[in-house]
Amino acid sequence: MTETATHTAGARTPPTRFAVPGRIEVNGLVAGTWQQATLTEIRRETPRASTFRFAVPGWAGHLPGQHLMLRLTAEDGYVAQRHYSLASAPDGSGHIELTLDHVSDGEVSGWFHTVARPGDRIEVRGPLSGFFAWPGDRPALLLGAGSGVVPLMSMVRHHRTRGLTVPLRMLVSARGPEELIYADEFGPETTPVFTRSAPAGTHVGRLTAAHLAPMLSEPPAGGWEAYVCGSNSFAEHASRLLVAGGQPVERIRIERFG
Repeated sequence: MTETATHTAGARTPPTRFAVPGRIEVNGLVAGTWQQATLTEIRRETPRASTFRFAVPGWAGHLPGQHLMLRLTAEDGYVAQRHYSLASAPDGSGHIELTLDHVSDGEVSGWFHTVARPGDRIEVRGPLSGFFAWPGDRPALLLGAGSGVVPLMSMVRHHRTRGLTVPLRMLVSARGPEELIYADEFGPETTPVFTRSAPAGTHVGRLTAAHLAPMLSEPPAGGWEAYVCGSNSFAEHASRLLVAGGQPVERIRIERFG
């Protein structure tokens, strides 16, 4: 899923070398320790996606774009593990959020959407990965589709809660308005793209070069760091558009699923 670094809860955003995209180091000792997480809240986002909020008292913090490993253990001892991107901004509250699609025949997502209730306990391990992380120190151009918006929303929330002034723009693709995760939270930094249905007067179709042109034709000082998250087909399509628009290949980070 994600690539990234550790971040002490409540601490300032750590400095990184602006022009060197590279991997951010992950604290292996922290990331390798399983911790108990208690489900405290469930919020419906779309007909197929919900956000699950957990209290994790020992959570060491994370950077936007990171993910974790989640472990469920059944009464008979059967264990299921999955990687999920973190949706919440690092805020030092001891809480984290995950947004999960209800996948057909998905044993873990199925459990969350049909069985899980506040008070239930699971295990988590992380944060994991250092490539897809955004510390907030460089202009970020975010492209996501479907649930690929989850790690990108962590970046948007981080940008807002810290009051960062570094440029950030997001384009997010969904089949229609009813499938647009976090729709109520989007602000002027976000442009939705609808591929199947859209409100009256809004174009329907895939992400195009025209959507990216305003950002790529006049990039901010130092240029963009592009983050792309979605299905394999979306990741390929979006990254090709970025390169064709002049975005350096070495400054495109891709997180794909499916």
